[in-house]
Amino acid sequence: MKKYILNLTGAAFIALGGISLSSCSDFLDKQPSSDLTEDKTLSDWNMFYYFHTDTYNFLRHGAACMNDSWVDAATDLSETSFATGGARLSFNIGNYYAGAGSRELIDTWESRYRGIRKCNRVITQIDQVPFDITKSKEENEKLRRQTVAEARAFRAFFYWEMFLRFGPLPIIEEVLDPDKDMITPYLNRPSVKEYVVDFVIAELEDAYDDLLPYDEAWDANRIGRLSQPMAMAMLSRIKLYMASPRYASQSGITWQDAADASKKFIDTFGDKFELFDELNHSGMENYTNAILREPYAGQNHETIFFRNDQNIGWSQIVMDSPVGEGGRGGNCPSQNLVDMYDMVDGSAPFTNYDATGAPVYVNGQPTINAASGYREGSSAMWANRDPRFAATVLYQGVEWGTMRPSPYIDVIAGHADNPAGNANSTPTGYYMRKYIPQTVLSSNHGGSARRLWTIIRYAEILMNYAEALNEINYASNKTEVCSLLDQVRHRAGITGDVADRADLNSQDAMRNFIHKERTVEFAFEEHRPWDVRRWNVAVEALSRPIYGVEVKEDGSVTRKVAQERVFQEKMYLYPIPETESWKTNIENNPGWN
Repeated sequence: MKKYILNLTGAAFIALGGISLSSCSDFLDKQPSSDLTEDKTLSDWNMFYYFHTDTYNFLRHGAACMNDSWVDAATDLSETSFATGGARLSFNIGNYYAGAGSRELIDTWESRYRGIRKCNRVITQIDQVPFDITKSKEENEKLRRQTVAEARAFRAFFYWEMFLRFGPLPIIEEVLDPDKDMITPYLNRPSVKEYVVDFVIAELEDAYDDLLPYDEAWDANRIGRLSQPMAMAMLSRIKLYMASPRYASQSGITWQDAADASKKFIDTFGDKFELFDELNHSGMENYTNAILREPYAGQNHETIFFRNDQNIGWSQIVMDSPVGEGGRGGNCPSQNLVDMYDMVDGSAPFTNYDATGAPVYVNGQPTINAASGYREGSSAMWANRDPRFAATVLYQGVEWGTMRPSPYIDVIAGHADNPAGNANSTPTGYYMRKYIPQTVLSSNHGGSARRLWTIIRYAEILMNYAEALNEINYASNKTEVCSLLDQVRHRAGITGDVADRADLNSQDAMRNFIHKERTVEFAFEEHRPWDVRRWNVAVEALSRPIYGVEVKEDGSVTRKVAQERVFQEKMYLYPIPETESWKTNIENNPGWN
């Protein structure tokens, strides 16, 4: 019986100068675009190459990707306003078998293994495909090596995504029947070292030499292709994770290994990538542009690995826009996140922070550091804060939009962004700004803009290096750690230096500070779910209440509990999808039997 290829897009996709991809909320729903069989794919190089480059469709966009909610809404960073939101009906209440969370909990399993199968086909069957007659023998051989290297890098990335969610799973390197369960007869689950170090890391390292070098990958006609910088950046991330408390004893990867991986990227590509920091732009603007500007046309040299997408319009941001603007509320930042932003002069608004990066709460209230100038109880609590706060969060009184009665966010009960009877009004008192291009709001919501999904950017490499150096030796590396952190903070517009902070006088204090900095720098970029897990603080971070604020007519602001959360030890890993467990009898994760 002939097997038909899933998710094959047309030749226009393979222009590759601007790879156009669908969002993660619908890419699994695609039907085959033609009656193309595997036999036909193997008979023609162009068809085979189209099949391979379609793998880029398996890179997912995180915006509203889980039943209209963001994955970070399953963390302490936000709460979705929709009663039917995937995070709200699954993760937040501890129901990991709920259908509302299936895009993250179930479809990840299906899509990653199908992506892995595509890669296995390329790697194992490429020698059966005739050469491209328009190229020389040398050109054909180079293209084949590059194609196999891309497939191996993709496969490593897909296996890594599965590891974060499910732990070590069967490693499959042959082409299995796509109409079956995708893992039979593989049932044995490897160790962390066997899975991550001996396979995922080894695949990226082995593929590296044949991947596109920077100068070719960042050409206008190839921007977005897998490349040597992408592979090296992934190694920086993976080795940092493997050196972290949850995995170090199993992986054998040390903090020195992690530091070396990040330093290698800086030494190799530090003249190619940099923090987005244009002259004559504020720190808030530069931080915003690090996410929204394109790597090539937008001269964004911070983005390393990303998913390329077409222009978006109002219909793509309506789900995460304030109700006073005609939106649906969507991903509403928490007071927990707001509390993690420092003051603009670099001082801490609160006195104590824990290993989750958050301030220590006593009855829902952190202890204020009076010397910082932070004041609670009014709009003053949002004044003079880290500019990344205003670039990420829409709060009471900030100017936004074109379609509301006044040009300012107004979450007072009964007002534009918190009207009576609107079930989608923000539950936290905040709306989301990050990843929302303002140009879409122009011309009565008739504007458009590109919105890529960043997987890795240069700020992460700097943060990875700082974290690893602090863990190696706080005293010896403090100066360099502070310098790395200052690069990221100063780009955002913070004026003070980390080295001047008297409260960061120990390795533990610096560790908690770095955890906080990662959280605010990468808010809503899907770092938080995995960071709190690798730090072994997920129970502490994800079971505490979600806090919000209420703004009164007199301008007073009070804290409130917006949502109670559930997170237990077993939730460090997702359960194996029930259908897969029933079909294969594969060993489930601890606590999910």
